[in-house]
Amino acid sequence: MKNFIFNILLAVLVLISINSFPQDFRKTATAGFAFLEIPVTARSASLGESSISLSDMNSQGIFVNPAILGFTDMTHSFSASYSNWFADIKHYASSYSYNSEIGVFGLGVVMMDYGSMPRTITGGGQRVYNIIGTFEANSVALGLGYSKMLTDRFSFGVVAKYVEEKIDVYKASNILLDGGVLYYTGMGSLRIAASLQNFGTNTKFIADEFKMPIMLRLGASAEVIGDKNSDYRVTLIAEALHPTDADERINFGTEISWNEILTLRAGYKFFYDEETYSFGFGLNPKLSFPLIADFSFADYGKLGNILRFTLQLGWY
Repeated sequence: MKNFIFNILLAVLVLISINSFPQDFRKTATAGFAFLEIPVTARSASLGESSISLSDMNSQGIFVNPAILGFTDMTHSFSASYSNWFADIKHYASSYSYNSEIGVFGLGVVMMDYGSMPRTITGGGQRVYNIIGTFEANSVALGLGYSKMLTDRFSFGVVAKYVEEKIDVYKASNILLDGGVLYYTGMGSLRIAASLQNFGTNTKFIADEFKMPIMLRLGASAEVIGDKNSDYRVTLIAEALHPTDADERINFGTEISWNEILTLRAGYKFFYDEETYSFGFGLNPKLSFPLIADFSFADYGKLGNILRFTLQLGWY
């Protein structure tokens, strides 16, 4: 088992080294389906998106690292997230997981609704254009995942997802794969994780071919004060990212929790064009069934700010 874990982590490091040589061109905006790179849950967004090594995200783990699903102790877990993106674009997401005897199965849905836009044609006379109606645009990702704990400290997970973007009668679609591992090292509470997201072949929109927004992540986290059973807990999180359509990036996050009832969160992103700091909080009223509400605020520089809300439910 130890050799298996070592080989996986070694393969991740090799991938990072292969893809980290300097490039002679800027990779910005060289991939499609860019909505897949937007943070989905409020908890992840408030931590600067540094969340692949958190083992207690339950069904929400399907959006960041499918190996997280394997650590859930709930039989059923459900989450729903919402944010009002820029230009009145609506961002919705929902996840569900079922913990069975053979592993944990998960389902995740992400949708961006760009709303209705006027349909125009070239106008005559002094009119530049005439409005003849409206059309709609949206993006959808539907994923089905599986995760399993091979030991009490190691879990792996995979997700297959159908992705589609549609503008009026035109659309592009593809089948993509996510995969990840999560491992408790035995050095205190330190855990390390790796995930590969949006892996797939190129696809076309009408006649234009584009590549996928593949993202390689490597992260670590640990409790520096207390643990999940303590009155107070402080968790530090770090994550390195290698996207195919941007330069390498680093995210940091921290959680400060009181009895797991009130959790304060903050994060910071390095080497981004506009994104910088984020913060938020989570409330767990400790009801007879798990009910957690998370809120986040993220700064996007000149673009403005984004608020997110996530509600999580569970049944044992």
